[in-house]
Amino acid sequence: MARILIAGCGYVGTALGVRLVTTGHTVWGLCRRTDALPRGIHPLAADLTTPQTLRGLPPGLEYVFYTAAPDGSSDEAYSAAYGDGLRNLLDTLTGQRQPIQRVFLTSSTAVYGQSAGEWVDETSPTAPTHFTGLRLLEGERLLLRGPFPATVLRLGGIYGPGRTRLIERMRQGAAVCQKGPPVYINRIHRDDSAGALQHLMGLPQPDSLYLGVDHEPADLCTVLRWLAAQLGAPPPRSEAAPDPDRQRRRSNKRASNARLVASGYRFRYPGFREGYAALLAAGGA
Repeated sequence: MARILIAGCGYVGTALGVRLVTTGHTVWGLCRRTDALPRGIHPLAADLTTPQTLRGLPPGLEYVFYTAAPDGSSDEAYSAAYGDGLRNLLDTLTGQRQPIQRVFLTSSTAVYGQSAGEWVDETSPTAPTHFTGLRLLEGERLLLRGPFPATVLRLGGIYGPGRTRLIERMRQGAAVCQKGPPVYINRIHRDDSAGALQHLMGLPQPDSLYLGVDHEPADLCTVLRWLAAQLGAPPPRSEAAPDPDRQRRRSNKRASNARLVASGYRFRYPGFREGYAALLAAGGA
């Protein structure tokens, strides 16, 4: 069994940690506040942007998952998370001569700038137009050019327990469909995000890059209409886009998970219908 650090142990990292502990691994969860970590994950209070707080890392770490998220939606917050924080951790692991076998980074499909519904995969060009994608891409390059074997998992939009905004908007009658051609969104359930990371750790030689998305890119209106049918609610209102130019500039692509599936991973929730059905069965929690 391995000694594992989950740096930025939040929504996905905690779910991953629980899975790893259940299978017998020793797991430390690094975050600023550790009171919410479940039993079994060893708490490690530290701030990735403050190198001095990283001196207490446990020895003998073999795998590291960097699942940190920005503190806000600003360029500075993204730079801190995917630049300063990641660099500080890699420097600390190197200075401590930790026996790292591989570092995993959760990135995002935001690194793609395609806007016409194109299919993208791990070989597609990355030309993001927003700072979120730019900073994520910088973090990927920092890791992949770093001192340890590394794998990046570019996740789609993550939903799951506690992230049920669409369900609540449908129940409140506040959901709106914008008129026009579909704008595709790539999604993945939290449990498949964690499951894919655990799966990749178990591969003898994982690739350096995978897309973590389910089988079915779908536009928001398709999801909302399906949810309305499941809830017995009126269909969402249809309104014109308030800013057609902005709509045309939005990222709009369909991401392929073929490489992840070919590696042997099997999705628990292969599409939004299965994922949201499970949330509805659990009371939308």
